[in-house]
Amino acid sequence: MWAILGVIAIVVTVINLSLYAAGKDYKLAMAMGLSFTSLTLCAEYSLVSRWVRVEDWAALLDVVPGMERALWFLTIVSILLNIAPILLERRSKK
Repeated sequence: MWAILGVIAIVVTVINLSLYAAGKDYKLAMAMGLSFTSLTLCAEYSLVSRWVRVEDWAALLDVVPGMERALWFLTIVSILLNIAPILLERRSKK
């Protein structure tokens, strides 16, 4: 589930940026991109929670350390890409 939500977040972020480039209203796509990023993180947390419940320590030890860095990086990139149109719009108004 987290992979599907992650792909949707990426697609909506690309739509957000393309709408901004086309001069159209991008705010709904921006909100959706950030929302799907949040849902991806929640789905990933649920997966880890399931592993803890079934005491799958091998999965936790193998996946979580690398996954943590990737999730931090991808979340920061998603936030920056989704708010980039707002920042660029403010910059051009000055």
